[in-house]
Amino acid sequence: MKPPAAKPGVIPLRPLGLGEILDGSVSALRAHWRTALGFSLAVSVVVQIAVTLMQRYLLPKPTTVDPNAEGTEALRQASESARTTLLSLAPASLLTMIATLFTASIVTVVISRSVLGRPVTLSDAWAEARPRILPLIGLTLLVALIAATVMTVGVGPGLLVGAEAGAALALLGFTAACVVILWLQVSLALAAPALMLERQGILAALRRSAKLVRGAWWRTFGILALTYLLVFLVSFLVSIPFGVVGVIADGTDIREFFESGGPSLGWPFLIITGIGEVVVSTLLYPFVAGVMALLYVDQRIRREALDLDLARAAGLPGHDADTPRS
Repeated sequence: MKPPAAKPGVIPLRPLGLGEILDGSVSALRAHWRTALGFSLAVSVVVQIAVTLMQRYLLPKPTTVDPNAEGTEALRQASESARTTLLSLAPASLLTMIATLFTASIVTVVISRSVLGRPVTLSDAWAEARPRILPLIGLTLLVALIAATVMTVGVGPGLLVGAEAGAALALLGFTAACVVILWLQVSLALAAPALMLERQGILAALRRSAKLVRGAWWRTFGILALTYLLVFLVSFLVSIPFGVVGVIADGTDIREFFESGGPSLGWPFLIITGIGEVVVSTLLYPFVAGVMALLYVDQRIRREALDLDLARAAGLPGHDADTPRS
C-alpha cells in the first residue's frame, strides 16, 4: 500500500482534488488570517469608502425609463439608461479590480509559504509581492484588452452592416466572441500565479499559463466555475440582509425601492450596504486568489513533479538535494 503523501503545510504534496484545493485555500487563510484577511480588510475598507463617496456625490442619478415609450423615444431612453449604468459601474469596477490585485498578490505569497508550512508576516508578504504588483496590473489590463479586441472583432462586422442581417450577424459574432473569450480566460487563468511565484514577465506568464492548462482545460474550467458559483452564492446571501436593512434604515418602502429602480440613495443605505460589501470582499477575494494559487501549484505537481521540489524546500526527510528523482 502506497504511504500517504507528506503534508508539511495546508495541502498534501501530490496531485490535488477539488475539495483539497478549496479546503487548502480556506486553511491557509485561517492559519494566516492576520496577514491575509487583515490586509484584505484594510484594502476593502479604503476602496468601499471611495466607492460610497462617489455614489453619493459624483455618479449620475439613475435614469427613469418610461415603460410606455415607443420607437425612437424608447431607444433613446434605453441608451441613456445603459450609459448611466456604465458610468455608475466603471469607477467602482476599476477600484475593485485594483483592490483584488493587491489582495491577490499578498494571498499568493501567503499560499506559497503555507504549502511549505512556513510562517509569513504581512511585512514579509508585502516585501515579496510589492515588486510584482505593477506587472500584475499590466497583465490584467492586457488580458482585458485581448478580450475587448475579440469582442470588437466578433460584433463589429454586424454593427457595420446594419439592418436585420447586421443584427443577426452581430448576434452570431457576439456568441462566437463569448466562446473565444471564455476559452482564453480559462487558458490564461494561471498567468497571475506564474507571474508572482516564478517572477515571469507578462508575456512569459501568459505562455506559462497556456502551457499548464493545455490538456486540462475542462478540469480547470470546472474548478473555476464552481469557485465563482460559491462566491456568487455567498456574496448574494450576505449582501441581501444588508441591502434590506439599508433600504428600511433609509426610510424607503422596499416595494417602492424596486419599482422605481432605486431612488436617490441616502447615507443610511450607502453605509449599511457598504459594510456588507466590505464583509464580502474581505472574505471572498482572498479565497479566490488562494484557489488560483493552489490550482497553479496542482498543475505544476501534475506536469512537473513540483511536489518533489516542495518536499525538498520544506526540508522533509529523504528529500534532500542529493536525493534523485524517482
